[in-house]
Amino acid sequence: MLNARELELCVDRFGTDIYRFCLKMCTDRQDAEDLYQQTFLKAMEKEWTLDWGQNPRALFFSLAHYIWKSSKRKSARRASIAPCSNLEEEQTNLLRAEGSPEEDYLREELFFEVNRLIEALPEKIRVPITLYYLFELPIEEIAQILEKPAGTIKSRLFKGRKIIKKGLEESGYGI
Repeated sequence: MLNARELELCVDRFGTDIYRFCLKMCTDRQDAEDLYQQTFLKAMEKEWTLDWGQNPRALFFSLAHYIWKSSKRKSARRASIAPCSNLEEEQTNLLRAEGSPEEDYLREELFFEVNRLIEALPEKIRVPITLYYLFELPIEEIAQILEKPAGTIKSRLFKGRKIIKKGLEESGYGI
């Protein structure tokens, strides 16, 4: 079982990345915070002995992904029994860079469009895209997290890039 000191060290080292991953998966700040807390709570409950040479960060990504998938299945079951509507708040965290207002606006528009396209991807493509590009994880580590062969991850990354490129071209971005 993880002791408090080890867990604190994990939160310090991986907490920001895990939270960003949760935010990308949930696309809602409150749900992401819940998923983040559930991830570390579940890690405390598990009887893990962390091997710091084996990259424990991947273990936390995997756990967060598993909890998120379970939550989605649970919500789908509940929605099939008693449907309800959920109002999503729009993300307004756009990256700003120094430059002219026109460049900032165009960059924000492109960023918004890419995010929209990524969120529209099927889960099996969106998760590897997020882990690879946002968290810069190597393909082998993503394969370990998702429990899929590396070739499958490469294929999903290729398909995701192709879909995003096509979507950007259809939106008028000459990529």
